[in-house]
Amino acid sequence: MITNARRNAGSRWLVASALVLLILLAAVGVAQIDSVALDVGERIRYRLEYSLPSSGVHVESEPIYTVTALPAFYERVGFTAVWSRKGELIDQADSLLGEIKRSAEEGLNPADYHLAVIELLLNELSLATPGTPERRGILTDLDLLLTDAFLILSTHYVKGRVDPFTFDAEWLASPRDLDAASYLFSALETGTVAESMRRLLPQQTGYALLRDQLRALREEFASDVWERILDGPALKPGMEDPRVPELRARLAASGEYPGGESDSLQPLRYDPALVAAVKKFQAHNGLDADGTIGSKTLAALNTSIEERIKQVELNLERWRWLPENLGNKYVIVNIANFELRVIEADTTAMSMRAIVGRAYRRTPVFSDYITYLVLNPYWHVPPKLAVQDKLPEIRKDPDYFTREGFKVYRGFGAGRVEIDPNSVDWNAVSAKNFPYWLRQEPGPRNALGQVKFMFPNKFNVYLHDTPNRELFVKPDRSLSSGCIRIEQPVELALELLREDPAWNAARLKQELTTAVDKTVMLPRKIPVHLLYWTAWVDEDGTAEFRRDIYGRDSLLSEALFGAPPDTVRVPVSSTSILTNEELN
Repeated sequence: MITNARRNAGSRWLVASALVLLILLAAVGVAQIDSVALDVGERIRYRLEYSLPSSGVHVESEPIYTVTALPAFYERVGFTAVWSRKGELIDQADSLLGEIKRSAEEGLNPADYHLAVIELLLNELSLATPGTPERRGILTDLDLLLTDAFLILSTHYVKGRVDPFTFDAEWLASPRDLDAASYLFSALETGTVAESMRRLLPQQTGYALLRDQLRALREEFASDVWERILDGPALKPGMEDPRVPELRARLAASGEYPGGESDSLQPLRYDPALVAAVKKFQAHNGLDADGTIGSKTLAALNTSIEERIKQVELNLERWRWLPENLGNKYVIVNIANFELRVIEADTTAMSMRAIVGRAYRRTPVFSDYITYLVLNPYWHVPPKLAVQDKLPEIRKDPDYFTREGFKVYRGFGAGRVEIDPNSVDWNAVSAKNFPYWLRQEPGPRNALGQVKFMFPNKFNVYLHDTPNRELFVKPDRSLSSGCIRIEQPVELALELLREDPAWNAARLKQELTTAVDKTVMLPRKIPVHLLYWTAWVDEDGTAEFRRDIYGRDSLLSEALFGAPPDTVRVPVSSTSILTNEELN
């Protein structure tokens, strides 16, 4: 027997559903109830109720991917058609179709958003007789596909097509939030589907510049092919070589070589004008700009336009993983470029070389906040490094502790005690039996140098100084155990403390002479972004490419250019779309 409470609840649900439907119809400009829309809405409801739980909803064998968000969206709008009115598609359907096609400009594949099937159905719709069941069936299919496409594409614009953590545990994205269903309703209500979609893309200048580079490379690919230079001995300035004409053609095609008189006078001579072009190319590809064409420079020259296009597409995806707001002032470390920059008001205020993790101790990718500095820091050697790196050195050198300034402790926390390292038989100690902590005292040999910059994180990674200054001149600086060593730590410290009147260069220099460990809180926390960009465009418009030192491009390529997943997870709000706040 149905109780009165249940009858009342059911009545309230029907009234609420009716109000939702009427409000939606009014919002999209329908002056009277559209019987065709209602009929299409019933077809949508039926498809979702009876097909989705068993085999999923398919349109022309094309699956509906947003199996959670799409049903929730239609339930919350009262199961009515949102892309058609009185048997005709609304203009916003064309707007969405245009944005699907345009998504290629963002490095995405329009085929992932039902483009082929939508175009097929549009053709069928143009031939179908108005008012017939066939036409209503086509409108039903189009409504489902267009809604699914919007939900997927908007989510990809906000969060990226793939989640990096699914294939790289050392990459933590900081995606933006989006209630895609509510966003869709708002875009339909205001008639701004395409504009609303584009607002979801990263708005930073760096993203726009890289997108422009993608377009330029595609135009170059359509009109020209870069010359491939044959293998051979290293080509040095002043030499004559039959490959020189190929080299000129290759650098002229990509814009580094403007041409010169020697092109015809001495066509085989590697002359100064061509050397200057090669040095420019080397600098923009992260190579030692010495003008000598060895194996690394030759490999970069022989990278095809297609490969560069793919590299740009990969890095556009990485932009979509970043927070919406990087900060007005922030620190950015490009791991693949071995460089740190301080960005303020979208302009580079400071840059310096950096040393990052070796291939087997890769520096992770994530965003955080630098909150304090440590002057004259102790270095507490992580247990893994103590066993793998320090123990072999200790066994070979009995004076290691004295020379390097290390102390040895047994136990943990407040109960630990310092012990004499000479009292330990280090040959008898192993990875399974290492009950010691090693601490390096502040001083000229301390591995962290004079300053470390802290942003506490689960990887225990931070920025720090180093006594090994000679390493910064190396072109490949993947040399650390995961942390980032920086070339100008004192200058960076002063920059981050600039707003604190208690600190200046004189005081900082004085503190560093004391060799006393000291914590200094920043006047405000500074965003820091550890990134891995193998392609970007500098502020002057110069395209930069770097070697994939960790193989992360390969991993992302498999995920980004692979087949779409069986389902796409789109966040779903538990609240109704049609609230007074959203409608006003």
